[in-house]
Amino acid sequence: MDKPPAGPNAQLPKASLRPRLNSSGLWLLLAFALVAAFWYFNSETPPRDVISYSFFREQLDADNIKSVEINDSQVLGKFRVPPTVATTKPAAAKGSQQVVETTLKPDFSVVLTPMVGEDLDQEMRNKKVDVTAVRATDSAGLLLIAYMVGTVLVFGFVYVMFRRARDQFMGGGILGGFSKSPAKRYETTNKPVTFADVAGLEGVKHDLEEVVEFLKNPEKFQRLGGRVPKGILLMGPPGTGKTLLARAVAGEAGVPFFSISGSEFIQMFVGVGASRVRDMFKTAKEASPSILFIDEIDAVGRVRGAGLGGGHDEREQTLNQILSEMDGFSQNESVIVLAATNRPDVLDPALLRPGRFDRHITVDRPNHKGRLAIFKVHSRDVPLADDVDLDRLASGTVGLTGADIRNLVNEAALWATRNGKDKVDMDDFEHARDRVLMGPKREEVLSGKEKRMTAFHESGHALLAWIVPGADRVHKVTIIPRGRSLGVTQLLPEEDRLNIGESELHGRLCFMLGGRAAEKLVFDEYSAGAENDLMQGTRLARRMVTAWGMSERLGPVAYRTSEEHPFLGKEIYEQREFSEHSAQLIDEEVARILHDAADRATRLLEEHRSQLETLANALEEHEVLDEAEIEQLLGPSINKRVAESNGQAVDVAPGPRGDDIKPAEKAEA
Repeated sequence: MDKPPAGPNAQLPKASLRPRLNSSGLWLLLAFALVAAFWYFNSETPPRDVISYSFFREQLDADNIKSVEINDSQVLGKFRVPPTVATTKPAAAKGSQQVVETTLKPDFSVVLTPMVGEDLDQEMRNKKVDVTAVRATDSAGLLLIAYMVGTVLVFGFVYVMFRRARDQFMGGGILGGFSKSPAKRYETTNKPVTFADVAGLEGVKHDLEEVVEFLKNPEKFQRLGGRVPKGILLMGPPGTGKTLLARAVAGEAGVPFFSISGSEFIQMFVGVGASRVRDMFKTAKEASPSILFIDEIDAVGRVRGAGLGGGHDEREQTLNQILSEMDGFSQNESVIVLAATNRPDVLDPALLRPGRFDRHITVDRPNHKGRLAIFKVHSRDVPLADDVDLDRLASGTVGLTGADIRNLVNEAALWATRNGKDKVDMDDFEHARDRVLMGPKREEVLSGKEKRMTAFHESGHALLAWIVPGADRVHKVTIIPRGRSLGVTQLLPEEDRLNIGESELHGRLCFMLGGRAAEKLVFDEYSAGAENDLMQGTRLARRMVTAWGMSERLGPVAYRTSEEHPFLGKEIYEQREFSEHSAQLIDEEVARILHDAADRATRLLEEHRSQLETLANALEEHEVLDEAEIEQLLGPSINKRVAESNGQAVDVAPGPRGDDIKPAEKAEA
């Protein structure tokens, strides 16, 4: 069997250019044939006037009949001179009638009576009428044609429906469609993706470059007895560039590259997934050495034996076939499997063992250096103004993925274009950051007590972040409704952080409950605007108690629920590994931590009541305050003063990064 051409410029055989009649053309052809048949059999001479038999005899006696055609029950003829007849019709007035004279058409028809015999024929010969005998039309032919056309239409409809169902469920082919693999071979274009287009993932690219190099020069690695990994699993949060890395491998490798999604294996027919896996690996082996990329492998590679149905379902058959193909009884050294998932915790252990996916590569969120490189990559084709500082943008986008940064740059370019600018400046990036992180501005406008209460709520957050040691820098405070929030207090982390201490977590809880404490302090009531604050604070406090052991009462014990069955749903099945008494203690400790944070927030706001009112009044007037404006109102923040006392340089210029009461989630990540 001839192998398909290998290399980056490999092309698949071109499909036949012979035009095919699709279903729409078939239906048009059948409709045209039906109309033509009815037109042919129902076509007749122009419409004729129907006259009575007695009037026909009168005109025959008057020698006004030129010619006739006689069949079994009808005479079709022509007058020598069209006669004029008088008819009586109702007039407009009630009860009156009028006589109307009408000239008949030259052609006429008349129905013969059964009593007509040879006398009529003799009389027409005497009048020298041109008589023609016509045989009666047989309707059997028309009926046969109608049956044939109807049968063709029915079978055509059934055939088209069968084709559509087959293409949807079987992928084409009468029988071969069941096992046909939907894997697509990567075709190089005019601008293929290479490793130069992937920024911020140097370690991951190094591992993948090793695989590409092995495929190009296997003798280099086999010299010391090494062998290439059979499978490489890319895992990480969504948007970090897993699929982009696979495209880069396809662009760099000089071997055939096949890609498929995990969900494409499963269909409604039992056994289809396993047969497709066999066909997919067969196709890859025929083009070996080759790379096979399975995107979202968690759709088919989940833990076996889980779920309400349990047992041996279609998905498990597909997974078993993948396991057998990757490292079964028959060894395979020619196909490298590359897979991507953002749910590695649900994959089957047999899929992760050495021999299947030998190498696990974590594609995490980029650090400062990686974000700077990503900004440079995505802004290559964007004209930037002189005031754009990519390093500051990278510093202010802690926690964003490559997809987030790409969206931010695109939003900035769109906003600059909408405003008629020739270049994208820093204000455009500020607007794009606000739109991406907070959502677009809403049509609602706060006024009256609602606006003032929201101003004090956000001022409580901002003031506590300003005076609590260890808190992140306040970037911007706004009471303009955006996205799902009426107001937002954005924080700017100083640096990429992978860990956080207990004192900083307590300070973060105090910051979260600051808005609620300010409402109670000024208006002596709480509002519904603190719902998200309470949700985030409760989640963080529970993690402190159950996962991080930050409770003296419970001690260094992890009180976590079991995650062995992630497919039944948390509402259906959630196994606890602790007693009811421990659950009660957990609830009490969570409540205690939150009450302590709320009391601390209230106490600090009472001590700085004048600053709270100053900040709230300014926020109510201007609606948006950035870090420099807040510093003019309150003076330097405690964290800035600490940094200056330690001799550190502090940049107070605002950066394009912040969050609405979500730093806890960033800390967990």
